[in-house]
Amino acid sequence: MSAQPVNPSLPPDHVTVFIDGVELAAPKGSMIIQAADKAGIPIPRFCYHDKLAIAANCRMCLVEVEKMGKPAPACATPVMDGMRVQTRSDKALKSQRNVMEFLLINHPLDCPVCDQGGECELQDLSLGYGRSVSRFAERKRVVADEDLGPLVASEMTRCIHCTRCIRVTAEIAGTYELGGMQRGESLQIGTYDGKPLTTELSGNVIDVCPVGALTNKVFRFRARPWELIAKESLGYHDALGSNLFLHARRGEVMRTVPRDNEAVNECWLSDRDRYSHQGMYADDRAVRPLVRVASNGDEGDWREASWDEALAKAAQILRDNAADDLGILVHPATPNEEGALIARLAEGLGTGNLDHRIAQHDLSDGAVAEAFGMPVEDIEKADAIVIVGSNLRHELPLVNQRVRKAWRAGAKVHVVNPVDFEFTFDISHKAIVAPSRIADALGSGELAGALKDAARPVVIVGALAECGIHAAAIRRAAADLAGRANAALCRVPQGANAVGLARLGVLPASRDANAMLAQPRAGYVIYGIEPGLDFADPAVAMQALAGAQVVAFSHFACQSTRRVADVILPIGLLPELDASLTNLDGREQRTVAGGKLPGEARPGWKALRALGGVLGVEGFDFVDFAGARALVQPRQVQVARGAAPAAAGGGLELAVAQAIYRVDGVTRRAAALQAHPLTVGPRITLNPDDASAAGVADGAMARVSNGAGTGTLQVAISAGVARGTALIESGYGATAALGAGTVRVEAA
Repeated sequence: MSAQPVNPSLPPDHVTVFIDGVELAAPKGSMIIQAADKAGIPIPRFCYHDKLAIAANCRMCLVEVEKMGKPAPACATPVMDGMRVQTRSDKALKSQRNVMEFLLINHPLDCPVCDQGGECELQDLSLGYGRSVSRFAERKRVVADEDLGPLVASEMTRCIHCTRCIRVTAEIAGTYELGGMQRGESLQIGTYDGKPLTTELSGNVIDVCPVGALTNKVFRFRARPWELIAKESLGYHDALGSNLFLHARRGEVMRTVPRDNEAVNECWLSDRDRYSHQGMYADDRAVRPLVRVASNGDEGDWREASWDEALAKAAQILRDNAADDLGILVHPATPNEEGALIARLAEGLGTGNLDHRIAQHDLSDGAVAEAFGMPVEDIEKADAIVIVGSNLRHELPLVNQRVRKAWRAGAKVHVVNPVDFEFTFDISHKAIVAPSRIADALGSGELAGALKDAARPVVIVGALAECGIHAAAIRRAAADLAGRANAALCRVPQGANAVGLARLGVLPASRDANAMLAQPRAGYVIYGIEPGLDFADPAVAMQALAGAQVVAFSHFACQSTRRVADVILPIGLLPELDASLTNLDGREQRTVAGGKLPGEARPGWKALRALGGVLGVEGFDFVDFAGARALVQPRQVQVARGAAPAAAGGGLELAVAQAIYRVDGVTRRAAALQAHPLTVGPRITLNPDDASAAGVADGAMARVSNGAGTGTLQVAISAGVARGTALIESGYGATAALGAGTVRVEAA
């Protein structure tokens, strides 16, 4: 290798390397395997993963490098100018085959019953590099399995110690839950404490595992990979819109795996998006139109009806309660095509009472969801980040992972929260204050000073801020802080398609969601909503809906829907539809139907088209999905400003966080997610001083009450909760009765 550059025309940070005789330009400091991958030259590997730190412990990628006496691992050998590499020489192939022989010494011959069979990297590479007969005649070792929880199954006898799973939990998830124990031939991969995995990204260890050591416990033994059809789809339980594949067999979604998109979710997937498909097949799924025949009991008496009869009933309700007598409430994960039709239907019925911001208490500033001020992929390049009113790990697990990447690159992270949540990065400055004091904390000189010298600052405002009763003040303070520091303002949209629905005009020209429930209408349309749990104040919502005529476009015929609706029209979930969502970057993403619609359920756009046709509303004469797509056009709406929520009274201020696996009807019905350690159940968490003043102990039951209602909740005590604050999680019936504001706590 000459001291002079082989190719002087290359940029100064690149070198020339020859791999299998092909001349390549590669960045200085990069590895041989990276240059080969970029050129499409295959090199076998197990431990190497382009998103993880280099481990160089499987040695499967050994190659021959000119003037090096021994084969070199391609994943850990930096390129040098003029380097000549052979990946298929006799020396390289012999080395790779010897490594494969060692890897297979202890590996069990259980491919016929291994759930990874057919998509196993070891199986594939052993075909090309393995021997037909093993020379190893000793007893194979056996490793006891651990219970890693309800999501990941383990068969650690198959493990080849690539350590990819360790690096995922350490580098990507930041929880350090897996590690290597003992040494040499006694090395085992597992948890240190024998407890289940608690990270919200645990399913990614399945994707990176090159053998059948870690597999999908929900999918296990249900199907073989060659039986499955892959369909492109999207995550719809948060506003990121992670790209994924649905794997379906005969119309049933069997599993979900990530689809690479560097600008959105890279190659990762949150557990919420990976396992929620279980909830699609719940027993109370709405599969046929239902019409109420009597009001006996809480849920009334129902009978199945034809679509024609149910649509006629729905149309009559809307004719009888049109204009200002009608309120239309829409779930914020509703696809664009359906949102556009709902806006058109509201216009045709003459009502301005239309809203998708159903989980937000304070809409007094007329705020709507907006795209992030900085693309989500650039958050990892930020050098100063302020997180406001958010448990980011639970709200947006993969945005939290981007923040972790920024922190690992040297960014300073600051937090203003009512609870000292557990993050996966160090916090440079934190202000743990009651919700009513968050806005004041944002105006402190300390935060402004911390951002002053940053080159790429960002302010992230989450659900605890956006959905609380002080939201308008916090939004103003966050915008002021971002303006003073020239920072990107990233308000987390409250719903998977909140940005899309805001752009399409699914917004109130008259009454917003809170106003049309506080001032009950005579009739309502509720679209994709589970009324007992999805609203900001479910008790108020249920009372308003119970006294009106209600048309429910619903995925589930649940108890709360049966209690308030007069007709239930079954519609498809996103994995069953051709549709589009607009994510937090303002990026419109398409999805195609992966699962089969159950029973007589119909895509929402078809049900809306049919209803619009019965009502004679203009613009509902299209005949196919392309016609529905054509109606997806931005609409300008002068958004009505609602009344500010009542000021907090006596008692403890409520901080209401979203339970990570109870954000919507589908996740609430996914059995594996409900069995996960992060699903802690309904409880109230208090500061030790507040618990002492209320006379309640950790683990005891307490009576919690306010003007909205009363609940009996188990008490947890944590010094991480701000004094004067009580933390509860939404998505549970026991906490839904409490609404917002303040609560009084006493021993039950």
